[in-house]
Amino acid sequence: MRSANRVASLLLATALLIGGAVAAVQALLLTLHRRTPLDTAGWFDALGGTRWRDPTVRAVAGGALLLGLAILVAQLRRWAPVRLRTDEHDGWYLHRRCVERRLADAASAVPGVRHARVRVRRRGGQWRPRVRATGDPATRAEIEFAVHQELHRLTAPRPGRIDVRLLPRRRPA
Repeated sequence: MRSANRVASLLLATALLIGGAVAAVQALLLTLHRRTPLDTAGWFDALGGTRWRDPTVRAVAGGALLLGLAILVAQLRRWAPVRLRTDEHDGWYLHRRCVERRLADAASAVPGVRHARVRVRRRGGQWRPRVRATGDPATRAEIEFAVHQELHRLTAPRPGRIDVRLLPRRRPA
């Protein structure tokens, strides 16, 4: 996906660069009252008679503004990585969802834990697993140990800390 994003960005940047250069040359030639390479009679007259008060202009400008803000927010948001690096030197990666599933299975295997969900985030070279489980709060140490053991089996970098949130079992009414 990373290479597809780079190719799409390169194509968009090239199109914007060429379009901007053509528009700048066209505007310069129009300002100097010279003959332009593109026929501007139709759209120049249409744009010359368009005012900001027109509802179509405001709708298009508002839509472009909202689209631009949505793209900006999507680019600035920190997304969860698809794959996680196992070691700085060997170049091996593991899929994040597979790691989360294996850690959740390891946490669920602890006696007294009924259901576990794990989310793994990466900060620098470290993995930060967050475990949410339903079960006895006294099993926190065993859950941390089980998750550490599974991370060791996966040859993952040593995590800074494992965040474990235990929710008590709901009792039937």
